[in-house]
Amino acid sequence: MREHKILFTGTMGAGKTTAIGAVSEVPPVVTEVANNDASVAKATTTVGFDFGLLTLDNGDRLRLFGTPGQLRFDFLWKILATNALGIVVLVDNSRPAPLEDLQAYVDGFAEQLRRLPCVVGVGRLSTHPSPGLDAYAEHLGRQGLAVPLLDVDVRRRDDVVLLLDTLLAQVEADLMGMDE
Repeated sequence: MREHKILFTGTMGAGKTTAIGAVSEVPPVVTEVANNDASVAKATTTVGFDFGLLTLDNGDRLRLFGTPGQLRFDFLWKILATNALGIVVLVDNSRPAPLEDLQAYVDGFAEQLRRLPCVVGVGRLSTHPSPGLDAYAEHLGRQGLAVPLLDVDVRRRDDVVLLLDTLLAQVEADLMGMDE
């Protein structure tokens, strides 16, 4: 059995804690405190990291880590990204500037995105359809990033599993490319 680290990141309220909780086979470890940021209507916020576990069909285990979403905790992002197999970026499409939100994480993880697979999950598209996935693809493409984009509801286990499957498919494709 091998263990792999997957990192979930995104703005406060994007659903990192919820996504990890949706798939973790153990009660997730969370480091949430009362939210004192009045600009976000959320009772609590992560200040350290979230952690959960998921065992794959082949017996390998995924260690799922969630970063704090607030930019003031960006010093933890690089620490948590150490030895990660890939990154899941979650975006809340109901926020005022979701493409700018995504950019903060593209910039914050620029070094890791040059070498690690990534998938972007966009939440709340059904209630906030603009910008659409095409706008996200164009935004990332202008930066030379070809990243899978998925419409997700992080409360749904199947949606989070699809994010992870998409990320792991990239890892597998990269490994197969190394063998050639």
